[in-house]
Amino acid sequence: MKAGPLPAQIEFRAVTKMYGRMSAVKDLSLTVRLGEFLTILGPSGSGKTTVLMMLAGFVAPTEGDIVIAGKSVSAVPSYRRDQGIVFQSYALFPHLTVRRNLEFPLEMRGVNGVERAKRVDRMLERVHLKDFGGRMPSQLSGGQQQRVALARALIGDPPFLLLDEPLSALDRNLREQMQSEVKSLHREFGITTISVTHDQEEALTLSDRIVVMRAGQIEQTDTPEALYDRPATRFVASFLGEANILQNTDFEIQADVAQPPGTLAMIRPERISVVMSGAPKRTDADQRHSVIGIVDDMIYAGPLRKYHVRVGSSLLVTREHAASGQRTFQRGEEVQLEWLRSDIRFVAA
Repeated sequence: MKAGPLPAQIEFRAVTKMYGRMSAVKDLSLTVRLGEFLTILGPSGSGKTTVLMMLAGFVAPTEGDIVIAGKSVSAVPSYRRDQGIVFQSYALFPHLTVRRNLEFPLEMRGVNGVERAKRVDRMLERVHLKDFGGRMPSQLSGGQQQRVALARALIGDPPFLLLDEPLSALDRNLREQMQSEVKSLHREFGITTISVTHDQEEALTLSDRIVVMRAGQIEQTDTPEALYDRPATRFVASFLGEANILQNTDFEIQADVAQPPGTLAMIRPERISVVMSGAPKRTDADQRHSVIGIVDDMIYAGPLRKYHVRVGSSLLVTREHAASGQRTFQRGEEVQLEWLRSDIRFVAA
């Protein structure tokens, strides 16, 4: 039988947070399911961090209620909420060794010394820091500090984990490694996780669902695949990856479905093929649309090539994987752009 939806563990019920006359979060209602990895994504000032701080108990909502496991926690202070938190700065105790950093939350929970030692040993083994227990945080790399911060948050077996842009201080390669580690830990522990980030790639990689916020409100909530492939608004389409908004074009927009009123046509760059002008028609040409343009720029990005192609008054961006023997088009060259009509999406303006 198909499994039903997981029960709600965390609920925001019409939550608003005001700072003077300015609303950081407006009438937010959101349900986080048990065991899921939910990412709150948005630009600076969208309210995403305020949502996390209210859930953690560091900030009180002005209106509405926050419910965890069926009980209101809006008036419960942070230190009385059973939760694990990883901050952007890691917030490790600089005067304590790695082992003592991990022991501290267990001491606060009254765990005896023998059990503490066992749990710390297991956790150090799990995060690949078995031989680092005696080191100070200053003696660790950024990635190692990140692992310690995650281990400290998880070692007390909290019912949920909060991540406040924990990977933003790492370089790209290390960030990608840590994304895999975070995903592995979530899979292993099965802990409900709420992450806040402005990094679209991180959100797409880690999340079961993504909440896109804008100006204190939820713009759209869905799975990573659905958000990327079927964005509801122009903002979501442009913020979550690149998007060609086909507005006021010099060519007719052809799609498999009629364009709803009040919407704009959109296509993702990787859905557009760049071929020689006058190239032979494909076998599925009746399902495609093609236009002629002039290459305005070609950007080489390792495994990818990006073309900026001017079609009349419109500038379209394409993205394709670079392959051996593949034709590279130069600036000023006439090319043909092709895409399936079924790849056109319509988004609210």
